[in-house]
Amino acid sequence: MVDVKGFRILMPEPSRNSLTAVAVAICAALYAAGSFTTAYIPSPWGFGQFRPAVIIPAFFAVVYGPIPAGVGAALGTLICDSLKHGYLYPGSLIAAVPGNFLGFYLFGYMLRKRFTWGRFILTSHITLILANLVVAFLYVAFYKLLYLGQLVELSVSALVLLVLGLTLWWFVTMLPFVLIVTPPLIRAASAAFPSLVREDVRLHSLEEELPEREFALSMVGPGVLMLLLGALVYYSGLGVFIAGYFGETIQQLITLMSIFSGGVLTLIGSFVLVKGKI
Repeated sequence: MVDVKGFRILMPEPSRNSLTAVAVAICAALYAAGSFTTAYIPSPWGFGQFRPAVIIPAFFAVVYGPIPAGVGAALGTLICDSLKHGYLYPGSLIAAVPGNFLGFYLFGYMLRKRFTWGRFILTSHITLILANLVVAFLYVAFYKLLYLGQLVELSVSALVLLVLGLTLWWFVTMLPFVLIVTPPLIRAASAAFPSLVREDVRLHSLEEELPEREFALSMVGPGVLMLLLGALVYYSGLGVFIAGYFGETIQQLITLMSIFSGGVLTLIGSFVLVKGKI
């Protein structure tokens, strides 16, 4: 409604469906562009890219809900993967599209009725683990093994290890970005565009801070586990097993990735814990 020289003119408001469609398109475009910037940084396994751009559908999941986030993430990852490979990439259709849709739809669904920063942290862990596990399983079992006929020389144990390894790689490289970068984006949107942000999200994001203890533990826990994994890969028979199936170079890369990522997460969490006690 606009007031012009005392006359009130009724302006048609955009429908909910049109707003959802716009949010899907923006989420997909931003996610595709952000993902493409790191599309050529692979995991230690040689495939599976580094993707900090997950902050984009995570933001849309909180602010706009499960449909824009899930559909936008699915379309965005398909666009990115297809641009990278130069054709409609079947690996993305088989694995990345369903995994991204499931993960970020669930992200928005879990926070749709009651948003708090504590629930945001918990939801980030649950959805990142689940979605990445789905993508890794579908990519290895259905795309690589069944569709392409690759990895047939690997034992079941080696295939399971590959799925879990990819899941861990994506989880530990995505988690700090989601927990550190997404909250300021949510706060900025709540302050700049309050009418577009749900009331509970707006109130909690502007009036509350991330709980330091929960945030720190959510970093330290995975960090310590990754450090232990790095030690196991380097010193135990697990490293011999990996080297036997995947080669010594991949074993060394996994060791370095585990120690580096574990160290970074542990340092971030420890800094927040110490800072809170000063």
